[in-house]
Amino acid sequence: MAVPGQGFEPASGDGEAVPPGAARAAELRTAYEGLLQIRRLVNGAAGAEVPAAWEVRQPARAVALALEASGIPPSAVDGQGRRTRTGYRVAAAAEPGRVEVTWLGPPGGGAAGEEQERLTECAGVLEPLGWACLLYRGPRRRRFLEVEPPHGHRQGPA
Repeated sequence: MAVPGQGFEPASGDGEAVPPGAARAAELRTAYEGLLQIRRLVNGAAGAEVPAAWEVRQPARAVALALEASGIPPSAVDGQGRRTRTGYRVAAAAEPGRVEVTWLGPPGGGAAGEEQERLTECAGVLEPLGWACLLYRGPRRRRFLEVEPPHGHRQGPA
């Protein structure tokens, strides 16, 4: 799904389900390959192993792109905001420059029982890309993953 003036928009887990298909897969592949190419061009010796400056300024978008490109399913909501699909949700954290990844699904769908395993899987995708990930327990004992750029790469809000 393209946003005017922004190009490809990765699934954050807070929108309606993105219909699968060859066109979406091609857009996703192109966006992710572009992310890696930008990293190689602007990061010098660190190459694709650390986030580029634009990712640090837009961490929720960058993290969502990496997770979607890895094949981990995003959560989704319907037009009334009710969860319709189990998967990751990426949102800005309280502290600028950080994001929280949660594992959410429809009520009674079992997302809480999967969250530690699935969030660990998300960290396994993000850490090799240079993101620092910490797994926490939040309100109601639900787990979440706090994600930030590696130390020394933090910037203020975009």
